[in-house]
Amino acid sequence: MRILVVEDDAGIAVGLRANLQQRGYAADVCATLAAAWGALRSEAFDLVLLDLGLADGDGGDLLRRIRQPQRATGELPDPLMPVLIMTARDQVADRISGLNLGADDYLVKPFDLDELEARMRALLRRSAGRAHPLLVHGELVIDPGARSVLRAGQGVELTPREFALLLLLLASRGRVLSRQQLEARLYSWEDAVGSNAVEVHVHHLRRKLGEGLIQTLRGVGYFIPQEERS
Repeated sequence: MRILVVEDDAGIAVGLRANLQQRGYAADVCATLAAAWGALRSEAFDLVLLDLGLADGDGGDLLRRIRQPQRATGELPDPLMPVLIMTARDQVADRISGLNLGADDYLVKPFDLDELEARMRALLRRSAGRAHPLLVHGELVIDPGARSVLRAGQGVELTPREFALLLLLLASRGRVLSRQQLEARLYSWEDAVGSNAVEVHVHHLRRKLGEGLIQTLRGVGYFIPQEERS
């Protein structure tokens, strides 16, 4: 999953980005409203972590622009994209204002990183239309919180990138994702991406989880088929 961190405190931004990367997320940082809006207009993110007090204005203005309903369908950024405000503004009136602007959650600094990730997972789960914290597909049971995978009841060890790719493909079951689309959601701007990186991860997932799990549509991309319902 790819996260945009909008934060102008360099120390907080660098530390948060490093922590998110350790937890298996692709994280990019913007320090200004202008840079963040440019990033959101050009690339797809799964979630935004938004500070309010930025050098060139208030983060609430960016939130208003994201939530504009008049933009054409399919135009970036997605107006339904989850946004979590993270700010030092701790008054009840500030929280109410942020939520009324369209924020999906509001977290006051300083915060615990485990709590932040738990809230992120809840927002990502909700945006995918799921209420249950576990993902089940055939003989696979995936727990995003514990970053664990069971295959027929047996634990399977995945690297953070393999786990992120599996989650991405499962969230898009039945839909073909191109290599470029997968790279855009798995890697941040600063990541070095090999020309066959996605293919290598797919190969490893097939070896660990079964050859039939991930299908290839030659010349187009990869997908996990929808399960047939009896």
